[in-house]
Amino acid sequence: MAGRHLPSQQQYSRQIAKVNSARSLCVGNLAGRLASHDGASTSGRHHLSESRLQPSRRHFSEQFQCRVVAPGREQETVQIHQSSLDQQSLALQSTKAPICDPESFTLEAGELSGVNKEASQHPDDVFRCSGCSLKECQGPSGCAQMLWRNSLDGYLRQILNARVYDVAEQTPLEQAAGLTDATGNNFLLKREDLQPVFSFKLRGAYNKMATLTPEQRDKGVLCSSAGNHAQGVALAAHKLGCKAVICMPVTTPEIKIEAVRRRGGQVKLVGETYSETQTYAQDTAGQEGRVFVAPYDDPYTIAGQGTIGTEILRQLTTSQLETLHAIFVPVGGGGLIAGIAAYVKALKPEVKIIGVEPSGANAMAISLQKGQRVTLSKVDAFADGVAVKQVGAETFRLCQQLVDGIALVDNRAISAAIKDVFNETRSILEPAGAVAVAGAKAYLNRHGLKEKTVVVITSGANMNFDRLRLVSELADIGALKEAMLATSIPESPGSFRSFIDTALADTNQSVTEFKYRYSAGDQAHILFSVGIKDASELSSLMQRLNDKNMPTQDLSGIEAAQVHLRHLVGGRARSYMGEMPHEKIYQVEFPERPGALKKFLSVLQPQWNITLFHYRRSGNRTSQALLGLQLHPDQQEAFQAVIQELEVDFTFTTLPEDARRVFDMFIQ
Repeated sequence: MAGRHLPSQQQYSRQIAKVNSARSLCVGNLAGRLASHDGASTSGRHHLSESRLQPSRRHFSEQFQCRVVAPGREQETVQIHQSSLDQQSLALQSTKAPICDPESFTLEAGELSGVNKEASQHPDDVFRCSGCSLKECQGPSGCAQMLWRNSLDGYLRQILNARVYDVAEQTPLEQAAGLTDATGNNFLLKREDLQPVFSFKLRGAYNKMATLTPEQRDKGVLCSSAGNHAQGVALAAHKLGCKAVICMPVTTPEIKIEAVRRRGGQVKLVGETYSETQTYAQDTAGQEGRVFVAPYDDPYTIAGQGTIGTEILRQLTTSQLETLHAIFVPVGGGGLIAGIAAYVKALKPEVKIIGVEPSGANAMAISLQKGQRVTLSKVDAFADGVAVKQVGAETFRLCQQLVDGIALVDNRAISAAIKDVFNETRSILEPAGAVAVAGAKAYLNRHGLKEKTVVVITSGANMNFDRLRLVSELADIGALKEAMLATSIPESPGSFRSFIDTALADTNQSVTEFKYRYSAGDQAHILFSVGIKDASELSSLMQRLNDKNMPTQDLSGIEAAQVHLRHLVGGRARSYMGEMPHEKIYQVEFPERPGALKKFLSVLQPQWNITLFHYRRSGNRTSQALLGLQLHPDQQEAFQAVIQELEVDFTFTTLPEDARRVFDMFIQ
């Protein structure tokens, strides 16, 4: 049952004795050891004083307009300053961290990344509080104010004493009957999407802010967030009676801004990337002597998220504990998985803690593989709640010690997981909230596990309504319940009828999409989608068509075909010479904000003939367009200069070869 209460110390004692009797560990003797632990906090509230929050040395020179949304007031415009440093130096990530392309690291479905536990700690991976200038904290050991973080006992103490239940709820642990039947395992959902802010983020934000001194609360706090953390900080500040300034990127959807405002937060829209927003918030906190509430890289935030681990072990039955194989956790900056791992691994070390990331935002997987934090050169914003370029220093340290590996999932699998949970609960998770469900399904299938118990964190449900269209389009393909196919047939009388008779020989075959247009050439091409029960049904359909001299290929794995091609079929580019010479097709990614599309189109010079353009709003922080241009070889240099001018906001990628071949069939 969900209830807003703080479980008693006796309940915790019974739980620990229950799950770890073999180690003779209980809260009583644990507390005794912790009290004598060298450097442990007796109050659990070590924080930097106001005098220790020194102003940043960064120089702010450029001014731009920033909207401020305060509770109970109309929106107003104020002047703030943006760093004159370029985007790379604005980023929180260390300039020494290796820059990695997320596409350079791939895993098969259900495969786990390696964890390099032998690598020595890199100097850039040492945790220090934001804005800290204490001399004793600048050494190789990092923060000297929270030495309790250097042992699992320290984290256990903080998790057990976390004050999250002043605002958070103990969320249900529910069996997903459909997923249990489909996987042959006891598939349990930990419903963090049912928190008051529809996300687990409230736990860590409140636990951090509850440790502040009265003087720090009087000054107020700052944070940076694109959504869920912002709502958690706003609600926590309202409960604690302190002022919260929430810095959000200018691309933040209005619905999320309004949600923060309703909870009493003051919103500043600043920066076009999250890195710019976070840097501004940290600098402002230092200048004004306020505490910066980190979204994940803070020991108190981690401890707050770790309370989910206490609930899981308490809510499992004895038989479920005996068969508990793994807990699957979505990973962005790493605060959630670090907190859960710190608790569960101390009590049940045999239970696997498995993180799940989107394949286009795999910072933790690459970092653990290398044994050092890396910075991604780009991130896929489909699952924006976990789309970070670099994981936290403290979260990485804990994950390197405790996590068993990271699984990667693509956007189709995430969309299928959203549909799975909707079918189970009638709740709609945001993509980040469904990442762990997708990873658990793939892992269980790959390893052939049966009759095990797995717990999966459904971490959030702050879904933008206009994203549902894209999720719906990708879901059935991700669940292998639909396939998109392209078939070539002779452009002659009777061929179309022959195709229909062959493709739909099975009268139970469900056609979900069908697109065809007459061609003046020797061949015509048909794009269609069909519902399938399993891989053998798809294989049989393709075999029938190929045997009838109707070459057919499966496009289900080409995301560009699903996002763009299906909306473009029927139009072909032809010049007066016949074909379109020197045409190049690019995928362009740009921020979803007013004026971005106009800025992009305005720099395309008139001599570059636009032969194709397809854009459809997706509801993500970033959107994709498909751009076709006639570029003569002697114009390439000028075009590259334009790309360089736009590259801070826009990413140009040449259409992959497999996608290009398919596009040529229908639009070339």
